[in-house]
Order: sequence, then C-alpha cells, then structure tokens
Amino acid sequence: MVTKRAKRKGARVVSAVSGSDGGQGMLIGERRQHVLKLVEKNGRVLVSELSSSLGISPITIRKDLDYLELQGQVQRTHGGALAPHKTTMLDPSLKDKEAHQTREKQLIAAAAAAMVQEGQCVLLDSGTTTTAIARELRRFKRLTIVTNALNIAAELIDTDFDVILVGGNLRKNAFSLVGPLAEDALRQIHADILFLGVDGFDVKSGIMTPSLLEARVNRVMAAASRKVVAVCDSTKFDRQSLALIIPPSAVQVVITDKNIAGAHVEALRSAGIEVVLVG
Repeated sequence: MVTKRAKRKGARVVSAVSGSDGGQGMLIGERRQHVLKLVEKNGRVLVSELSSSLGISPITIRKDLDYLELQGQVQRTHGGALAPHKTTMLDPSLKDKEAHQTREKQLIAAAAAAMVQEGQCVLLDSGTTTTAIARELRRFKRLTIVTNALNIAAELIDTDFDVILVGGNLRKNAFSLVGPLAEDALRQIHADILFLGVDGFDVKSGIMTPSLLEARVNRVMAAASRKVVAVCDSTKFDRQSLALIIPPSAVQVVITDKNIAGAHVEALRSAGIEVVLVG
C-alpha cells in the first residue's frame, strides 16, 4: 500500500511540474504577459497555437485576448490577435525583416510565381518577400527582371534572365536604390507585372512605407506596370507608416496569408481587388 501511495503521489508531482511549464501553472497576469511578448515578437498569435503550447482551453485563450483588446494591447482577429493598429516610423533593416513570418513569405512567393508566364517582364521592389519571389522565379527560363534591390539582382546573377538593376542612391538598410536616377530609369520601363512589398497596408488609405524616397520609386514602378500585385503577410494590415505609395484603387491583386481578418478581405474585394489567400 505504501508503494502504491508513493506512486500516486509521484504521479501527482510530475503532473504539477508539467503544468507549471505551460499555461496551467501560470497566474492569469503572467499568461497574458506571455501572450503580449509573443505578439510583440511575431506580430500576431493564434488561439490554436496558444492553446496547444500552454495546455489550456481555446475558450480561456479567447477570454485573455478579449481582455487584452479592451486594454488596447492587441487587435482581435478571427482565430487570434495582431499587434494593435498603429502608425510606425520604424524602418527596420532587411536582415531584421528576414526573421519574421518566413513560412508565410515562402507561401506568398510561390503564389506570386504562379502568376508569372515565361517571357514576361517582372518588376520587383526591395524587401524580403520580393526576395523570396525572386528565388521562386529561378525555375523559369526566359524572364526580364527589373529591380531596385541589389540583393535581388545578386540572387539572379547566375540565371539566363535579363536582369535590369536601376541606378540611384543606396538605402543601405534595405539594399535598395532610390532617388531621381532610379525614378528616371523606371519611367522608361513597361512591365507586365509588379510585385510590391508592403510595410503597412491600410485598406482605406493604401500601401505605405517609412521611406519617402522608397515610396516615390515604388509609385513610379506601379505606374510602369500593367498589373500591380501587393505581396504581404497578414501582420502588415491595419498598419500605417510615414509615406503613402499608392491607394487601394491602384492595386489589382493582393497575396496574403489566411490569418488576415475577414473584414479586411471583404473590404479589399468590395474595392474590386482580387485576394489570394495562402497557408
């Protein structure tokens, strides 16, 4: 009998220690702070992932997210929450951006490449998502690639593509070329399709970036292209930045992941924009 009680007691101890590693062993405030740190790090959280990792019910997670939304600390979406709507003037480096939403960017890049046909002229602006698209395009044989991104030109240096790198002033943190020289070169281009990366996408105002010079170059790219495709993961929506590139009316297609809020999808489609969801 002593042995059996010891075993049962030991089992209870193991269970308690296991719970302390997940959400069950956390105080409510600790759990909510944990959620906020994840939102700050990744730009979003999903109810299903939190429920699994913390070992607590989806209902409890939803209550936490509802509470945090009331405090203005997150923005609730279907299936999770995003960082709150805000205007940002931050201009993170290309290296910093590479660490975020990598799976989503790869899926977006594959969907973007599926829109391209052999022999077309493709415009790629600078950014990590457009860099992923450049890698996907390597499976083609005959393309003309026009870009203002040094790293994208380097990605394609060993292909048979015609790669046109516009001139201009170097934005070192973005590896991009901007300014009057870049704008003048792009005005001579007639592209079939532009894949435009996004720092912020407000469905009412449009696509934005923290760089005024980058915004000017991107605007000329859009004017030079028959089709404008915005490529951005769902964390970029409901975010504003310093400089407006183009309004939603200048965009024909948006490629994003399935964690975008349903209201945003509805607003985009109501504006006549085709929405491609991946993931």
